[in-house]
Amino acid sequence: MKLLHTIQETRDEIARVRDEARVIGFVPTMGALHKGHITLVKTAREQCDFVVVSIFVNPTQFGPNEDLAKYPRTLESDVRKCEDAGVDLVFAPSASEMYPEGFDSWVEVSGLTDVLEGATRPGHFRGVTTVCAKLFGIVRPDLAFFGKKDYQQFVIIKNLARELGLPLTIVPVDTVREHDGLAMSSRNVYLSSSERQAALALSRSLQLVKRSFDAGERRVRTLQSAAENMIEAEPLAKIDCVAIVDAETLGPIETIERPAVLLLAVRIGSTRLIDNVVLG
Repeated sequence: MKLLHTIQETRDEIARVRDEARVIGFVPTMGALHKGHITLVKTAREQCDFVVVSIFVNPTQFGPNEDLAKYPRTLESDVRKCEDAGVDLVFAPSASEMYPEGFDSWVEVSGLTDVLEGATRPGHFRGVTTVCAKLFGIVRPDLAFFGKKDYQQFVIIKNLARELGLPLTIVPVDTVREHDGLAMSSRNVYLSSSERQAALALSRSLQLVKRSFDAGERRVRTLQSAAENMIEAEPLAKIDCVAIVDAETLGPIETIERPAVLLLAVRIGSTRLIDNVVLG
């Protein structure tokens, strides 16, 4: 496995692989790798000849009062995990490598980035779409693998690739959960033991709504209220967002008549967690 830090040496290595007509799979990450990331890697390994993982804590997707400074940075451990999982190349650039002095070019996906997470975190998705567009241009993957835990991000990146005519396929991978249902996240390390228990309100509310949907309930307000009530019953939880929207357009709906998704963003103490479940 190779560990590279510059755009040019990564491009040179990718060019060599391209000359061999190998299928390139790509897993973009911000590091602090856990089982969810490794599941993405293993899925890529099954479908591709050559697997690239990027490890880059992207500063442009953090707001001024968010956790950029304390976001876990565990490169040495991450590289070992990548090697054990069969990764061929890790690209771990510095911020100055990705955003040199004077950088002022941005990629935006209007509409999808202005709602839900985008409404509460202005500029977040502009940072995500810009860094992904840069990484896609550097790695030139055939397939790029994204976890469905960040559901809005997945939909946005899928639209980015389609609308810009990028020659790659965006592959969704199901959310990986702890044994008790908590969605795996690099931010889970912030939680105290009591907060860790409180965080289960997210997955339990999803399960409650899914059961109600499976039993025939289709009214969005009724389903959302059930999720809100369960989360609000947890004293350490503060809701940022509970929304059921169209699974493709992320637009608001009143009744579920085609696939929809319940999206959650909840603060447990000072830690902001997200989760979701597809309905239908």
